Amino acid sequence: MSGNPEGSQHLSRRRFGTAVAGAVGAVALSGQALAADGATGTALSADADPARGFSGGGKPEMRGSWVATVANIDWPSRQGLTAGEQQAQLLARLDEAVARNLNTVVFQARPTADAMWPSPFEPWSEFLSGTQGMDPGWDPLGFAVREAHARGLQLHAWFNPYRVRNDTKAEKLAADHPVKLHPEWLVTYGGKMYYNPGIPEVRRFCTEAILDAVRRYDLDAVHFDDYFYPYPAVGQEFGDESAYQEYGGDFTDKAAWRRNNVDLLIQELGQGIRRIRRRVQFGVSPFAIWRNSSTDPEGSATAGGVETYDDLYADTRKWVREGWIDYVVPQVYWNIGFTVADYAKLVPWWADVVRGTGVNLYIGEALYKVGVTGQPAAWFDPAELSRHLTFCEDYREVRGHMYFSAKLLPQDPLGAVSRLVSDHYQQRVHAPRR
Repeated sequence: MSGNPEGSQHLSRRRFGTAVAGAVGAVALSGQALAADGATGTALSADADPARGFSGGGKPEMRGSWVATVANIDWPSRQGLTAGEQQAQLLARLDEAVARNLNTVVFQARPTADAMWPSPFEPWSEFLSGTQGMDPGWDPLGFAVREAHARGLQLHAWFNPYRVRNDTKAEKLAADHPVKLHPEWLVTYGGKMYYNPGIPEVRRFCTEAILDAVRRYDLDAVHFDDYFYPYPAVGQEFGDESAYQEYGGDFTDKAAWRRNNVDLLIQELGQGIRRIRRRVQFGVSPFAIWRNSSTDPEGSATAGGVETYDDLYADTRKWVREGWIDYVVPQVYWNIGFTVADYAKLVPWWADVVRGTGVNLYIGEALYKVGVTGQPAAWFDPAELSRHLTFCEDYREVRGHMYFSAKLLPQDPLGAVSRLVSDHYQQRVHAPRR
């Protein structure tokens, strides 16, 4: 964040066209279909809203934490643990959320073009065993859904759409990884590997890989963070010129074509989710600066170096205005009064963006900055995060907060978590729903 049973995989990846055709057919019929809960084997109707075993009162409010699996940030603590050890650590993450009166866990199910469930599209994640494609002997996503719900927590499954690896070590990819079967899908940029968002087949593949989890599990939401086209690497050009020439059509501006590619991903995935199970939410947690006001008078009063519209080709404001997503969680990872990007200026800007749209606004909070050397002085004040929540009380559009990241809840840096819980989370409440 600034985030398979081999027998079935071999056939599905080598016969991608067949797999997608079948999946699209399933989506078309899904209004009547039953989606199997992979953790329990129980058939759940597409519109079911089973009891969560939770009876908290009060106005619904998002209180979430991100559980990052990429690079073993939050879970599991290292690669190669036994299934029992991994399960115990995951249960601890869920129990920590309950202990702090949170109500949502955002579990990273697809960190790097891989899977934390038995996907027919992509290999098992290497962050489990240390070897991509190695079956861990259990189903982490199914387990997370079941155990979260047993604790009265929502489970939002977090997917990274285009990242393949955070390095260029192609030899560590599973032998039947999609980019080995389709090397034309791959772009290496900034020392990392990505699927090329400009290839329509890639977009369809990524969409169907994600929708597989929606069909299988009783998810409360599908969640993206801030990674679409990669963050700019100085002096390098993202290698999609051939795709632009082939698929750019009438676009005379490559930037506009790239934004359209991401727009299509968001729009089509949202439509697919709603066809399969209407109550499942679709949320995005973008970098908080859409555009600076110096670039666009409708932008925020910030002077950040990255603008999602121009640098990541993600028109996040459009997705809210068009109603393509159900919630937005801008990562307002700065303190109140920070000159370049002031929390107290960004929150009102986002409140204005969502006003009247029906899209829920939650604020992403930088718990990871508290007490960290090199951060501004505000982050050494245990009350900074609590002040954020107090500030947001003046904006009725703000319906809650998410914290990066989960492992810091029990660590409670400077007592900041205990402070915000004491000030704001004394009782459990439900998380909002669609």
